[in-house]
Amino acid sequence: MGGATMADVARVAGVSKKTISNYFNGYPYIRPDTRARIEAAVAELNYTLNVSARNLSSGRTGTIALAMPEIAHPYFAELAQSVVSAAQRRGLNVVVEVTDGDRARELALLRGENGRYVDGLLLHAIALTADDIASSTLDVPVVLIGDRVHERRFDFVTVANVEGAYEITRLLLQSGRRRILAVGVDRDEADTAAALRFAGYARALAEAGADLADELLVGPVPWNRAEGARAVAAARERGVEFDAVFGFNDALALGALGELQRRGARVPEDVAVAGFDDVHEAALSFPPLTTLDPGREWIAERAVSRLAERLAAGDLPPELFVAAHRIVRRASA
Repeated sequence: MGGATMADVARVAGVSKKTISNYFNGYPYIRPDTRARIEAAVAELNYTLNVSARNLSSGRTGTIALAMPEIAHPYFAELAQSVVSAAQRRGLNVVVEVTDGDRARELALLRGENGRYVDGLLLHAIALTADDIASSTLDVPVVLIGDRVHERRFDFVTVANVEGAYEITRLLLQSGRRRILAVGVDRDEADTAAALRFAGYARALAEAGADLADELLVGPVPWNRAEGARAVAAARERGVEFDAVFGFNDALALGALGELQRRGARVPEDVAVAGFDDVHEAALSFPPLTTLDPGREWIAERAVSRLAERLAAGDLPPELFVAAHRIVRRASA
């Protein structure tokens, strides 16, 4: 049906026009069954919100910013796509800022120094400190996404890094592997993804009585395919014995997988390989990669919806949201 109006959506959903308006404005207290009826009505009528009219009446731009370290990396590219899709469902446009993980660029965003007017900011920060967060002067809502745990000034949507790494490592141990090459390690005390995933890895080994040997720990290194391949090559050339590889992200794991095969190793018969992130390419490798789905789609949906909630009711207390995760078992481990 073409040319549907908000009143049409309200009629089909069996709610008031005000409730439909609240839905599109991100009002947080709509009952789940009501929300489901509205979403079904929107889909049935192929309704598109008149964003221009709404923005004129509210004084807003209808645009939010998504700032992340890079977009060439598969995980960030897929996260950005999920954020854009979640925002479009709410009639919001998204501008993407690339920070290269540079503290000055991340800080400039939190201080509104980029000169771009938006209604809110989703920030995947990797260099900011808690003091940097506290110094923010940005006058629009902010939701943090990522791995580093900050002071609770802003909402924070994150991945279960420790638990996820623990479960992947435990899976490898339960399959009989005892010497697991960990690629992407950072033993720094800072709450980076590398440090948190190392903590999960180390915990699983300790519980199993397995060896936490320095020769099996690779990092800090950039989290890309080349480093994954380099880690396996270097271990082989040093004569390090290992029967599994845990890449702290899928890029590292896929690089390791390729290098093992170039050297004639059978995966998983000789060496099991597992990753973390469940990027689309993980299912297409040969053999397909066992990995951890960290809840990327949920993270995008929750971050955007939380920002929309703040735009509708700015006095909400900041919250921590941790995505549910699951192991995706494939043929590599």
